[in-house]
Amino acid sequence: MDYSKLKSIIEGLLFMAGDEGLTKRQLADILELDSELITDLAYDLHRDLEREGRGIQLAEVAGAYRLTTHPEHAPYFEKMAYSPTRSHLSQAALETLSIVAYRQPITRIDIEEIRGVKSDRAIASLVSKDLIEEVGRAEAIGRPILYGTTKAFLDYFGLASLKALPDPGHVSIEDALEEQTQMLFERLDERQLTLDEFAPMAQPQPEEEESV
Repeated sequence: MDYSKLKSIIEGLLFMAGDEGLTKRQLADILELDSELITDLAYDLHRDLEREGRGIQLAEVAGAYRLTTHPEHAPYFEKMAYSPTRSHLSQAALETLSIVAYRQPITRIDIEEIRGVKSDRAIASLVSKDLIEEVGRAEAIGRPILYGTTKAFLDYFGLASLKALPDPGHVSIEDALEEQTQMLFERLDERQLTLDEFAPMAQPQPEEEESV
């Protein structure tokens, strides 16, 4: 297969793999190539992205290749994460968030087994909103990412700690997810908050006008 085509395939595979990335061995198995060639392809792809000034870069994190954004672009990503159009949680995101909140630390695969559907987009949305974050790696094949909630999650739901999460009581495993998601919905209704209230502290807040 053409060398450039192989680089293109690797870029697509890493995009699909998301935050978990793919190890050299995983890429070698998928492409049926030796590890040394994978190393060369990954290095050349990294150089291509760098030379073309692309918005993503190829990095090796915890033994896996990942496509990541540039740290210097972080201020723009923060603006996107806290923009009004991205401040509300969808049903899928809230359902995923309830799973992480009550079962953390937890992997994407475990989340998807509980929900019964793919959850990549919901997880990415929650990470971009700073409601969940990577808290470690599971001791399993591929070392998948473990997700947990953030301090912003506690602020968002007005919780002093995770111990203050609403107690679903004695419900069956089948009903637990629906019950926990509903309780988070109710918590939001009580608080009537949006993510706009949790913009980065460095961002100046407009002064209130004095009443006349």
